[in-house]
Amino acid sequence: MFDSGLGGLTVVRHLRRLLPQESIVYLGDTARVPYGSRSPEIIRKFARQDAYFLAGRNVKYIVIACNTASAQAEPDLVRRLAIPIMGVIEPGAATAARESAGGRIGVIGTLGTIASGAYQQAITAHRPEAEVLARACPLFVPLAEEGAQATMAARLITEDYLAPFRDAAVDSLILGCTHYPILEAVIADALGPAVRLVDPGRALATALAGDLAGRDLRCAGQDEAQQQYFVTDRSARFQELAERFLGHRLCSPVEQVDLD
Repeated sequence: MFDSGLGGLTVVRHLRRLLPQESIVYLGDTARVPYGSRSPEIIRKFARQDAYFLAGRNVKYIVIACNTASAQAEPDLVRRLAIPIMGVIEPGAATAARESAGGRIGVIGTLGTIASGAYQQAITAHRPEAEVLARACPLFVPLAEEGAQATMAARLITEDYLAPFRDAAVDSLILGCTHYPILEAVIADALGPAVRLVDPGRALATALAGDLAGRDLRCAGQDEAQQQYFVTDRSARFQELAERFLGHRLCSPVEQVDLD
């Protein structure tokens, strides 16, 4: 699995719960985060380097945990690599389209993800009559990384960002960035209990379990699963951020690598 930084560890958390027997190799491109504000060409270049690194670790499947990379680079990677690949866009969109009561679906994400239109297109492919409202929420990323999700600032920013979704009476909202599940509680409070929040990372874990079984790739052994973590830069706050996104203390060493 790769992500532009550490946000993808929220996806690791879902995979470990649903597929505890599977070993995971995680790459966080922390030296070049964020991807969300970069051009599509640069995102595809970075994603290729990330995926080639993982392919070199002899993995059986590649998960694109980054929403922006999924939106901009997944088709390119599928063409270039023989290894099965799954991004977060399709599972998240399919879940929202299937479970939305009235077909009024909201999407929040980075500038790059929203500008790509990937979620909007995937949702309407599954449910053509759906009404989709999408908005970039760039300040959610620093709020999550600062651990400020319970502050008044987070509440005010969330109320402002989500006002159009309340006005449009959406019944489902896709959290289209791996950082956003950290803010799930304040987002839920802003929208109320009638709005279903869709975490694409959770949807991906379910879809991946089915695809691994369909390809006869599920791990059948009884050996303890291993986790390997790689980053392209270690900041002074790396440990704190990693444990916040993962939901527990890191149990494996982290190695810094140079993708060039």
